[in-house]
Amino acid sequence: MLDYPFADLPAPGKTLSVAEGVHWLRMPLPFALDHINLWLLEDGTQLVPVDTGIGQEPIKTHWASVLAAHGDRSIERILITHCHPDHLGLAAWLSARCKAELWMTQGEYLGGHAFWHRLPGYHTSDMLQQFRRHGLDEARCDALEARGNAYRKGVPEMPERYRRIFDGDEILINGRIWRVMVGYGHSPEHASFYCEALGVLISGDMLLPRISTNVSVLAATPHDDPLGRFLSSLQRNKVLPDDTLVLPSHGKPFRGIAARVAQLIDHHAARCDELLAACNEPRSACELLTTLFPRALDTHQVMFAMGEAIAHLNHLVQQGKMRGIDDGDGYVRYVTSA
Repeated sequence: MLDYPFADLPAPGKTLSVAEGVHWLRMPLPFALDHINLWLLEDGTQLVPVDTGIGQEPIKTHWASVLAAHGDRSIERILITHCHPDHLGLAAWLSARCKAELWMTQGEYLGGHAFWHRLPGYHTSDMLQQFRRHGLDEARCDALEARGNAYRKGVPEMPERYRRIFDGDEILINGRIWRVMVGYGHSPEHASFYCEALGVLISGDMLLPRISTNVSVLAATPHDDPLGRFLSSLQRNKVLPDDTLVLPSHGKPFRGIAARVAQLIDHHAARCDELLAACNEPRSACELLTTLFPRALDTHQVMFAMGEAIAHLNHLVQQGKMRGIDDGDGYVRYVTSA
């Protein structure tokens, strides 16, 4: 069972204390997933934000309220968990406004630039080519194409420099050590931050209380197994004390790491079993969307659903439980191994 110690939510532009020197911000998002949690860490006369929110004007207004409320404290560094727009969106803006240095992993910095600049394998056209090969119909491909570069809409400008952090780095904040824990599968080189002295883990998107973070295969790496790496990364969290307060990017702070890791591993195992049961005959990833997501999906959700379906199928191929078939008609289908 998970324990949720905070009944109240902070209003946008307001903060709520969750541990000594640790404050919770909750910013809105324009998706079905309607919020993101950001964190402010006290560091003497300074504040250290963790993530920045999506790059939209209302979020800047909320940040202005937060900065005004803490006007006696400066911001000289900003920690970034990963490159997705709801986390990195206002990083360049906030960094310039506060004259603050961005701290993030190299994988996330370069991954963000790959999406922003539409490098080969990260361009919308490459994504659609991959989805068509996995059976997605033209109507839904056209809807995705009409969105344009959705990444740039959420990240209006990319930072031009950063301080690189590594797995195992120890960052001193307010006299306490925060250890960098790098995880894989959701993004290139996702950084979580653990403070043993406070018993707090800022988990980003790697450990969420109610939903499983998206794990997708990119067009640049069509045979990749991000799900396998995500499951391995989850296991690292089990070594932390079970009473650790987990501060996720979505949902409420919670305790019960071991139980939540077990739930997520069981969740993905069940999804894989569902796919195996559905693939006695060759089927494409698109044909399997209703197996994994038995509900109506909007255009934004279709993009994530296709990436996640391919991720689970690739994982089963890596395990030798399934094989991909290309009959020469331009489509990839999957069938259980004999």
